[in-house]
Amino acid sequence: MTPHGQHIALAQAYDGIIRVVTDLDDTDLQRPTRCRGWVVADLLFHLLCDAQRALVTLASPADGPPDTDDVSYWRSFPPGDDRDARHAWWARRSAAAFDRPGEIVTTWRDTAPAAVRAAGAAVRERPDGCVTTQGHVLRTPDFLATLTTEAVVHHLDLTVDLPDAPAPGGLATAVAVATMDGLLSDDAVRPAGWDDAEYLRKATGREPLAERDRMELGEAAGWFPLLG
Repeated sequence: MTPHGQHIALAQAYDGIIRVVTDLDDTDLQRPTRCRGWVVADLLFHLLCDAQRALVTLASPADGPPDTDDVSYWRSFPPGDDRDARHAWWARRSAAAFDRPGEIVTTWRDTAPAAVRAAGAAVRERPDGCVTTQGHVLRTPDFLATLTTEAVVHHLDLTVDLPDAPAPGGLATAVAVATMDGLLSDDAVRPAGWDDAEYLRKATGREPLAERDRMELGEAAGWFPLLG
């Protein structure tokens, strides 16, 4: 995908989350998600941290070459890492520091579009440039793809108890699916019966593999979850 395409995908991913949370009241913001221990407001705070990190990263150009890309980046964060539990607890306590859950929505609606605008400026000014984040150097478009993948996966997490919520956009979903394909490797393909949402849920361990899935995946079933 072109750098401009990655910018559009991120815009679609973040706008999708805005559409999910904008009309939720404080009760709805305390509904459960697919992320263990997190309600909607907690998960939205986690996404807010991502958007804030994007603003810092996009203002932090780095000399190349990159040391990772939009797929190999995720291998630095293996599923079940102890850092996940520590971050989950920190995010819950941080989200609880807001006077009410709706304040997180307000901050998200201010911050996410700013991150998207910064991404657009970055790809216009240095489409093949690099940035640094979390100890890695990535090409700017690859960094945007990591943000999009996380946003789409968490969009699905947010809506588990919100049946009327809109689904993630098609272009953003395609970026997340491409990430899972890259982690799955060229030697395996997802079962034919999975749609994109099911693929993302199972590739990230949100849903267990069925016996039929394991038969179709063969040896590759042992690689799941591909991303935590």
